[in-house]
Amino acid sequence: MSNSPSPTPCSRSWSISEESLRRYVKFASESCIQELLAASDTNNNNKGNNNINIINSNYDNDGGWKLLTLDNGVEISKRRSGSLHTFRSRWVLPSVSPQQFITVANAIDAAKQWDSDLVEARYIKDLEENLSIIRLRFGENSKPLFRNREFIVYERRETMQDGTLVVAVASLPKEIAAGLHPKQSNAIRALLLQSGWVVDKLEDNSCVVTYVVQLDPAGWLPKCFVNRFNTKLVMIIENLRKLAQQACPPIEPQK
Repeated sequence: MSNSPSPTPCSRSWSISEESLRRYVKFASESCIQELLAASDTNNNNKGNNNINIINSNYDNDGGWKLLTLDNGVEISKRRSGSLHTFRSRWVLPSVSPQQFITVANAIDAAKQWDSDLVEARYIKDLEENLSIIRLRFGENSKPLFRNREFIVYERRETMQDGTLVVAVASLPKEIAAGLHPKQSNAIRALLLQSGWVVDKLEDNSCVVTYVVQLDPAGWLPKCFVNRFNTKLVMIIENLRKLAQQACPPIEPQK
């Protein structure tokens, strides 16, 4: 997993055709999808077993991941990636199907319900039915680590052959991003190096969700603050879990 340096203010922009942009995003997102699948590929023998203890395993030696916390069925781990850390969270959603969860997680208009620091999330361009360019903006009243940051990212949504749902999200190169949406004078364009969801189906129409995120907020910040920024982004999954369960009440068992 590569770690890009913090970007400097972008004085160049690239204007590329929609076809070239589509080809680039599809190529770049392939490695992101594979990294996300690898991060979720633990304890596969338990897939299909609707048991909350699927999360309660020793992940410390699992591909370099270090377990940080395990609380209320939610596991949060991290792995060193250059000077930053990649964070992973996993949890089981009883009686919520993969598609139901992704519908809630991808509802961009409702994103502020699970991230209170986000002031704007909107689609810039749809390249294909499952491929979009999105702008995420954090405003002046956001917490210090988020203040005036913005991200221009691609989002690719795929269903794998085994039914696993994957949503891969990462920043576009700053020159391409500047060509699509010029940076506001008071905004700091940060980099989402890698992020996304992997949602596996379990028995009884339930699912296990893996969320992975690594980013560079740009600007000067102490390393411990950058890592705290990453940690906070992973913590929002608790809000997502509540939203998914509210939107999908438990299914009564068939008699």
